[in-house]
Order: sequence, then structure tokens, then C-alpha cells
Amino acid sequence: TVTIYHNPNCSTSRNTLGLIRNTGEEPVIVEYLKTPLTKNELRALVGRLGISVRDLLRAKEKIAGELGLTDPSASDEALLEAMAAHPILMNRPVVITGKGAKLCRPDSEVVLDILEKPQRGAFAKEDGTRVVDEHGQRVPK
Repeated sequence: TVTIYHNPNCSTSRNTLGLIRNTGEEPVIVEYLKTPLTKNELRALVGRLGISVRDLLRAKEKIAGELGLTDPSASDEALLEAMAAHPILMNRPVVITGKGAKLCRPDSEVVLDILEKPQRGAFAKEDGTRVVDEHGQRVPK
């Protein structure tokens, strides 16, 4: 099973979802803005991703600055509490598969590293950038 923590308003998230679907897989889609993660779920997600709590924070959101979260002295607990209360602060998309977990930002194609099924054909991002060729092979950057 593939799970994506998805924001349909985000082009990187939509591109990542497209790459998952290009394998023929229909993932479990968690629209985390509608179904926010709890502080403990966020902590577990950070552990699964193997990143810092700060790496999961979407620091460029205006509210991050307003809450003082861009200050390097803000604690992990403060960041987790803020992300639980304001899910827009969670960086996205996050994908979990049997092969691992990835924060697929800034490049949606990093999802290819953890997908278990091969790509079934060509795929281009919304901006027209080719990511996968007609043979289902990753296009080198």
C-alpha cells in the first residue's frame, strides 16, 4: 500500500500523486488539511522519514513567522504543536510505501526511489518537465 499526505492545491503534491498513479497503484490519500495529524502522529512521521522536525515544517507559510517558528530556538515540541494546530505548516507531500518514506519536496520525482511498482509509461510534470520516458524509465536531469 502507498500512502500520500496530500494537498490538492500544491503542484508538487499533484505531480507526486500522478507519478504514483502512473504505476497503476491507487494510493491511500490523506488530505491532511481536512484530517490533521496529531502531535504524536507527526512525531512518528518525522521518525519514519528520518528527518528533523524542522525539516517537516513549511517555514515559508506566513503563520510560521507569526508564531515565531522560524526562530532557530523554537523547540521541536513547539513545532509539532503548531503543525498539529495549523496543518498548513506541514511540508508536503509525504509518501510512505513498503520501501520507505520520503518528503517529496522540492522534487516530486524523489517518490520514484520508494515506489515498488515500475512506471507504466511517460510522465511529465504539470509544467511540462519530462520525468519518465515512454518506456517507464526515469529521465536524467
